[in-house]
Amino acid sequence: MAGHSKWSNIKHRKAGQDAKRAKVFTKIIRELTVAARDGGGNVEDNPGLRTIVDKAKAAQMPKDTMERAIERGAGGQDGAQLLALTYEGYGPGGVAVLVETMTDNRNRTVAEVRHAFTKAGSNLGTDGSVAYLFDKKGQIQFKPGTSEDDVMEIAIESGADDVVADDEGMIEVVTEPEDYLTVKDALIEGGFEPAAAEVAMVAQTYTDVDVDTGEKVLRLLDALEDIDDVTSVYTNANFPEELMT
Repeated sequence: MAGHSKWSNIKHRKAGQDAKRAKVFTKIIRELTVAARDGGGNVEDNPGLRTIVDKAKAAQMPKDTMERAIERGAGGQDGAQLLALTYEGYGPGGVAVLVETMTDNRNRTVAEVRHAFTKAGSNLGTDGSVAYLFDKKGQIQFKPGTSEDDVMEIAIESGADDVVADDEGMIEVVTEPEDYLTVKDALIEGGFEPAAAEVAMVAQTYTDVDVDTGEKVLRLLDALEDIDDVTSVYTNANFPEELMT
């Protein structure tokens, strides 16, 4: 869990910064539009859309912005040309990096992703080169001080795979993607509001990096996330504590 929690915590901290908010909104609007296009605009009937709506709420996106994006997608008026593409590569220190994108121009997107890797002295890999190192999982995190026993009781009863806590007391509930919303709803109904929650690609094992290498990896991840077409970035790097502040 340690590697995921550290990278996940870094991501959520950055997402809350005002300077990043406009870019975050742009990415989420694309995801909302495509989810509504592919599964309909009714949140209750479209689990994928529900997950992204929750993500939008966590990012403090205005309700009318969300609704416009969903209406455009459900009406088929927007997002028709958007494709979901995943790129894989190796970052500094040989860590695995997985990049999810949503684009209307694959040539532009792959060029920008490749440039970010090259600038970092890293390599964009072929399909399947690192994807096998990751599993799709739901993660629901709670701040230190939350009762692990109470969270565990609700989580396991509602179908979670595991509940783990790190050295700082951060609790993470792990689920299969199809059980994510059921478990999350049960925990909220039980009085436990998540500090962060998402369906993400989680590394099966982690690669420890030192401070110097970790800083280089973070610069690469930042550069990738700054690309407009990129929606999510994942790594199996286990960052040292010095980079968590």
